[in-house]
Amino acid sequence: MAETLAPASHTPTTEKPRQAHGQQPPVKRQIVCYSFYKVLPEWRRLPAEVRAEHKKAFADVLLQWNKPGEFLSLTYSTIGTRGDVDMCVWSIGYAVDELNRMRSELMATPLGGYLEIPHNFLAMTKRSQYQIDREDHSDTDARGAIRPGGQKYIFIYPFWKTRPWYLLPMDERKRLMDEHIRVGLLYPRVKLNTTYSFGLDDQEFVVSFETNYPEDFLDLVQQLRETEASMYTLKDTPIFSCVRLQPGEMLDRLG
Repeated sequence: MAETLAPASHTPTTEKPRQAHGQQPPVKRQIVCYSFYKVLPEWRRLPAEVRAEHKKAFADVLLQWNKPGEFLSLTYSTIGTRGDVDMCVWSIGYAVDELNRMRSELMATPLGGYLEIPHNFLAMTKRSQYQIDREDHSDTDARGAIRPGGQKYIFIYPFWKTRPWYLLPMDERKRLMDEHIRVGLLYPRVKLNTTYSFGLDDQEFVVSFETNYPEDFLDLVQQLRETEASMYTLKDTPIFSCVRLQPGEMLDRLG
């Protein structure tokens, strides 16, 4: 069953925002973070009972910070799929401060003392300028909200466009993106989450693809390489292939 994080309406305490008749109230954007952790070799040499205590304390923080409608974290193993990271925590909330406190509590656990963070991507949701008044398979919907699905795998990578892309007329960018979107729709078993990092982190976007069928994702990416829009890709690596697990099982696979 898919976890949900309901979009929160943003209503200032001093003044209500004006809205046209029949228009949906504005929704506060979500803060999204993908943190990738590497366990130091010294941790695996600790006695089994000590490692069990460390894992429990780490999992307890994850559990405490799963607040329905406010803050959600999903956990993934990258053992065997990446050499530089062992696990991923994907968090979705509504405030950078909450994310900061949650990650601080994770690193304050005994296991945190044995962790490195080779990669960390911060982003925010917003409505796509290419998806006005239309629906597609993207899970970042018109209200700027992400609702993770129950898929077994997720593929995550940061993304940059070339500067000439932003100098193209909007009509031309939309034409190129329409082709890009049409290819995506050929793979309904792959669910896309697009988030934006302009000014928040080094990359411009962070994209993640949830699916139970890795072969569909491989074919999708290969076909996207053949679109015109791909000529304006500056960088789209590193790519992380992750296996979704509950926190306890994810931690057990560390060794």
